[in-house]
Amino acid sequence: MKLHQQLYHGAQLLKNLPPCHAIRRISTHIFSDKIPLKKCNVCVVGVARTPMGGFLGSLSSLSATKLGSIAIEAALKRANVDPSLVQEVFFGNVLSANLGQAPARQAALGAGIPNSVICTTINKVCASGMKATMLAAQSIQLGINDVVVAGGMESMSNAPKYLAEARKGSRLGHDTLVDGMMKDGLWDVYNDCGMGSCAELCAEKHVISREDQDNFAVQSFERGIAAQQAGAFAWEIVPVEVPGGRGKPSTIVDKDEGLGKFDAAKLRKLRPSFKDNGGTVTAGNASSISDGAAALILVSGETALKLGLQVIAKIAGYADAAQAPEFFTTAPALAIPKAISNAGLDGSQIDYYEINEAFAVVALANQKLLDLNPEKINVNGGAVSLGHPLGCSGARILSFCKQFFMFRFDIE
Repeated sequence: MKLHQQLYHGAQLLKNLPPCHAIRRISTHIFSDKIPLKKCNVCVVGVARTPMGGFLGSLSSLSATKLGSIAIEAALKRANVDPSLVQEVFFGNVLSANLGQAPARQAALGAGIPNSVICTTINKVCASGMKATMLAAQSIQLGINDVVVAGGMESMSNAPKYLAEARKGSRLGHDTLVDGMMKDGLWDVYNDCGMGSCAELCAEKHVISREDQDNFAVQSFERGIAAQQAGAFAWEIVPVEVPGGRGKPSTIVDKDEGLGKFDAAKLRKLRPSFKDNGGTVTAGNASSISDGAAALILVSGETALKLGLQVIAKIAGYADAAQAPEFFTTAPALAIPKAISNAGLDGSQIDYYEINEAFAVVALANQKLLDLNPEKINVNGGAVSLGHPLGCSGARILSFCKQFFMFRFDIE
């Protein structure tokens, strides 16, 4: 069927964002070519993402910038947009240590985008890929740009460990290694605790049990596996060729790695990871450490019409919300109503929601606060089952836009 519906795409973008946690939501209209465009519209004309690779898994031999290049190049090809037309690139990346200067520019040049194109790396922790898209949209709305690449990338497998005091000289005694992934991506610097401790706080405050969280996690995997088996993710994934090395043949990775490791019985038996006595958050009902990248091609309505591009969606509105860092888990409940209102919609018009599953308790708490129908949330799984590469996840959720409607509604 041809589609004339409205979709709210909310990407719950997690972790501490100084000076307080900020959450973004983007509302998009999905439409057929019969719906008229305005020159100032921000249109999505191409999306692509890599598979989500597991920690030290199938994509770990590739850098974040290489994964970013693969996603950008594929998105441009799918959009039928020549790289020479791109005017600016906003790309998210959180764990930038040891990547070299200007990661976004590396990803862009690796995708064939000219040297003259402006590139900016966005580090907004899990908000990075979404904030990159917001900035790209704003530049089009302001009339600054007509063609912009947005997205995000992360290789958590390649995040280095630091000898933080080594520059001062190492004398008597042992040195200490600092895990860059934990320090710069997974740690609440204000309360000096892991993000999982904030999830435990959320579970206690909103009375969400271990069983509730495990059930949600199992559901996320079951939905993700069903979508994968039905071919739904094929719309968004670009296969990645991983060199074999030492004369071995290359491997083609075209599926999200985490889905293949699902074991419901084992998940329910895992010990709490952040609280010994009475803890409810485990490695099984939290998102998995992952590698991946996602990219979107945004153009103005005028450019879409001029070039005859197929428009997948137009960005109708977005919003930010913030509260104390330790309560990042429920910031989506503040941002979602704002984004819906900014898009000129109301809750009754929203068909589906995407809330990033940094932890199962995050989706459950916001579902509870907003009184959402669970059948409308993360219908093809989320970060618990698919993976959560920090700088990529916001863009990964937006790439869901194309595959969901093209697959579920059989749009040509």
